[in-house]
Amino acid sequence: MSQAANTPPRPASEVAAQVLMQEADALRLFAGAIPPDFERVVADIARIPGRVIVSGIGKSGHIGRKIAATLASTGTPSYFVHASEASHGDLGMITGDDICILISNSGETQELGDVVAHTRRFSIPLVAISSREDSTLMRAADYRLLLPPAPEACPMGLAPTTSTTLTLALGDALAVALMEARDFRAENFRTFHPGGKLGAQLSTVAQLMHGGDEVPLVPLDAPMEQALLEMTSKGFGTTGVVRDGVLAGLISDGDLRRNMARLMDSTAGEVATLDPVTVPPAMLAAQALALMNERKITTLFVVEEDGSPVGIVHLHDLLRAGVA
Repeated sequence: MSQAANTPPRPASEVAAQVLMQEADALRLFAGAIPPDFERVVADIARIPGRVIVSGIGKSGHIGRKIAATLASTGTPSYFVHASEASHGDLGMITGDDICILISNSGETQELGDVVAHTRRFSIPLVAISSREDSTLMRAADYRLLLPPAPEACPMGLAPTTSTTLTLALGDALAVALMEARDFRAENFRTFHPGGKLGAQLSTVAQLMHGGDEVPLVPLDAPMEQALLEMTSKGFGTTGVVRDGVLAGLISDGDLRRNMARLMDSTAGEVATLDPVTVPPAMLAAQALALMNERKITTLFVVEEDGSPVGIVHLHDLLRAGVA
């Protein structure tokens, strides 16, 4: 946009601050005026056997893709259907088990017409997101999620800015509300995010630990010669000490130094540190790493609820997996 010759453009940071404040004000306004149908939409989505079908055109379509992706990655099966493609065969992707969310700021987007008609013909629940309560889309919908009256951040009031931010935030609100309704947990989240750093941080100890014969273990009454061989042969610099199948203690290099004078005349139980810090197999690897940092240790024995040892995890295992 051209500037008047005698009016220099504002600093970009000033423009940015104004836009962010304006959109933040709109979000605060929205937070105080949640659409009455919001609770019903969450309840209906949570009970349907099918998927959430999201559709829109232009900027609303881009926002719709993100909403569908967020829903799908947080436990709510969802798919984006392009409104124009829907008119050329993709309506077949929408079934009677689904629920549709259609996004149109004006509520008069012509390309959505065939999707609206399809939902009405086959009694598929329809959720409308729009800023115009009396629009064609809102009148046709079963559920109406009305955006609050907030001006676009665009200086001409034309480019979708504030309205798309509000729609995106509404999609996030739906996803999080559904996560709570479904009791969606971190272990569920990892199912849909197995790759990259996020996947690593959501790994469990059981997925990264060494188990079976790799776990260094000796009986409580074992001579220290046997314990030393176990510590060196297994490569962890430590060994667990078991009594009646339960982890009673562990021997570290620190225990060896503290008992050097009588070391070879002692049993494993006499040298071991009793009641060591342990973790359950289901603990997140990130939590295990935090525990190691807090206790300043490099290994953790993994035990079941009855105290029986099933594995050992080393700091290097967590770092190699990308947990840090």
